[in-house]
Amino acid sequence: MPTELDTIFVHNLRVDAVIGVYDWEKEFKQPLFFDIEMLTDIQASAATDDIHLTVSYKEVSDDVIEWVEAHQFELLETLAEQLSQLLLAKYLGIEQITLTVKKPQAVRQAETVGLKITRRRV
Repeated sequence: MPTELDTIFVHNLRVDAVIGVYDWEKEFKQPLFFDIEMLTDIQASAATDDIHLTVSYKEVSDDVIEWVEAHQFELLETLAEQLSQLLLAKYLGIEQITLTVKKPQAVRQAETVGLKITRRRV
């Protein structure tokens, strides 16, 4: 892993998904919000002003939306683990990813609930 890493991020990316363990949750889509922080080395892209030498937050966002909408899970844990592995596999410039998934409609008394995981390239 390079000694100096930078963070490319996406915050509050909304994706409507069918997710949950309860029958009522499987009957309709509900909003999930994603925070994605990707550690990468931006020095080559910064020196050349070349988007092909960095991780595109637009491409990552599009991939997350497409993938989440195409899948259905019971647990946020399963969704987060599979999604983080997918992004690490596709974007070789990501050395580490921290993925936060928020599910605001899960607990009425809470603004939101969810989970946060961090995975590193091995």
